[in-house]
Amino acid sequence: MKRIFSILFAIVIAVSASAKLKYIFYFIGDGMGSNQVLAAEMYRAELEGRIGRVSTLMSQFPVSGSLTTFSASNGITDSSAAGTALATGSKTNNGTLGLSATGDTLTTIAEFLQQQGWAIGIMTSVAIDHATPGAFYGNDIKRSHYYAIGEQLTESGFDFFGGAGFHYPQGKKDNKPVNLYDLAERKGYTIVRSYDEAQRHLADQKMIMIQPADTGKTHSDNIDYAIDRRAENSTLRQIVATAIPFLEGKHKPFFMMVEGGMIDYACHGNDARASIDEVWAMDEALQEAYAFYLKHPDETLIIVTADHETGGMALGNSDYTLNLQVLQHQHCSAWALTEQFKTLYAESTPSWEEVKTVWQKQLGFWKEVEISAEEEAVLRTAYDSSDPEKISQAGVSLLNRKSKIGWTSVKHTAHAVPVFAIGVGAERFTGWHDNTEIVPLIHQCLAKPKKCRR
Repeated sequence: MKRIFSILFAIVIAVSASAKLKYIFYFIGDGMGSNQVLAAEMYRAELEGRIGRVSTLMSQFPVSGSLTTFSASNGITDSSAAGTALATGSKTNNGTLGLSATGDTLTTIAEFLQQQGWAIGIMTSVAIDHATPGAFYGNDIKRSHYYAIGEQLTESGFDFFGGAGFHYPQGKKDNKPVNLYDLAERKGYTIVRSYDEAQRHLADQKMIMIQPADTGKTHSDNIDYAIDRRAENSTLRQIVATAIPFLEGKHKPFFMMVEGGMIDYACHGNDARASIDEVWAMDEALQEAYAFYLKHPDETLIIVTADHETGGMALGNSDYTLNLQVLQHQHCSAWALTEQFKTLYAESTPSWEEVKTVWQKQLGFWKEVEISAEEEAVLRTAYDSSDPEKISQAGVSLLNRKSKIGWTSVKHTAHAVPVFAIGVGAERFTGWHDNTEIVPLIHQCLAKPKKCRR
């Protein structure tokens, strides 16, 4: 990626008297702290046999800064409060979506721009009614009211949605009279279930792009982890690559929010390798926006940030060493590994040798990764529990320790998160900000685009 910057600074520094902000890309890495980005970059450098970084596209952007993430109710935010701050510029209490701390309905940047005639796209690698995407179109005292939030999605009139589908299209108890997919279709949305199908509907009025395996009747949670990806499933990059021509075809300015939601899931599971692959998956989606930016540098702003950090990821857990390259021997996520052990235990109680074989195949233990007697004793204790999740986590945790990655939590932290920007008004995002400042800064760039340029 370094080659792009031979021309990049010339593009960014050049001031255009005719600059007018018409296209905004707002990328949010759920759970993505600075160390998640750095781990992804240093891991790839170690795979090349060197110490250093293979830079993500986001970290090459000419403007960078940091955001604080605390909510109105606590120093550590949840995703709904953080998403609300990033979408509206206002703090709220943990668990609350799209409402102020006193219960007032807030207007999001997406809703504001829609009222100004912009086309709007909201996409994610998790459910489209999850906290972060929901914060851009919905409001509810509880983020867990998925069906009500899904109803608001269908009422939003936004042009494009993409992700894993609705969490509970018939409600948590399957007791709602109308399936949310049916409701969406009544509101004029075309439901597509693959990248190829989506390409045949780019001229449609409104679109919801979900996963091929989603029947529209059952619980939807997320797109596959990148490390577990099946060929038939769409990627976040494909969703963005669909949304750009779809929104551009409206012949209007457009705004896109893109969430890399699976970073958070991986970090809740303290799964370093899965989180690394998810950072890169979001960065690949970002490449689609950057390609568009190169065609419209005087009209486009790209912002990349996060709602919070998850897990308290530490690069270094003992002595002055990192060994990130050992993570290359992990071949599935901790979640997928747990599912394998569940299947194994469902048939009968497996032998120690059978469990060892799974660890060897998926984590490289006793093969590419040397296991000491003390480490084997820890694994044996997990095996004795007969708990598939504990057995899976014991293996992934051991590989983390060998990579020298540490974790302080399986929840969110109050760590500051990065912000990267390029394009019209990008320099306004440099320095130390609060998450409530992003939306006001976007408004400043809309009002005075020429003065926002480097």
